[in-house]
Amino acid sequence: MTASQRSWLDEHRDRWVLEVAPGDLATSVGEQPPLDLSAVFSRPAPLVVEIGCGHGETLLAAATAHPETNFLGFEVFEASIASTLGKLASNGIENVRLVCADAVSGLSHLLPDASVTEVWVFFPDPWHKTRHHKRRLVSPSFLDLIATKLVPGGILRLATDWESYAQAMAEALDADPRFAVSSTDRFATRPVTKFESRGIAAGRTIVDLAYRLEDPR
Repeated sequence: MTASQRSWLDEHRDRWVLEVAPGDLATSVGEQPPLDLSAVFSRPAPLVVEIGCGHGETLLAAATAHPETNFLGFEVFEASIASTLGKLASNGIENVRLVCADAVSGLSHLLPDASVTEVWVFFPDPWHKTRHHKRRLVSPSFLDLIATKLVPGGILRLATDWESYAQAMAEALDADPRFAVSSTDRFATRPVTKFESRGIAAGRTIVDLAYRLEDPR
């Protein structure tokens, strides 16, 4: 962590980072009562969750463009959380909160069911070697979790620069009757981050996917 990151973390952590009960692993969230989201954000509003928010470029752009929406970012790296805090403080952003922990355990224990309008997973680790595919985040068990947290009609947005991962994501979602394709166009709110730039520079195609949780009624 740089000196600037340490300063941002020390100065702004209490303002934007939610302190949660830790789990058995260093980056996991333990069992606890779900968050009172209206209290956390000091208002009721639609909630967007970004999994792996990195240095906060997407959160900053989205929160600035949509002040009527609440945004919750999960990120396991404290240095990345610190960089995000620097951006939020510099821009006076109030509709963002951060959790420095794994998103799967965080979603499981922190968020009430049917409380999230959209979940974003942009450029997750592709685990591109075949023997590592089982470590990929987007899987049938992950979709089970997302289906419980999204409101009916809520959206799961994905982006990747790895063709095999994009195909696996689409296959998993197409096989799940709870989800229907909403869009395959580039998500306009998503800025070009360093991860996307690297993929483009390497000649890889960027794939965006958006799937809607069907209303069971």
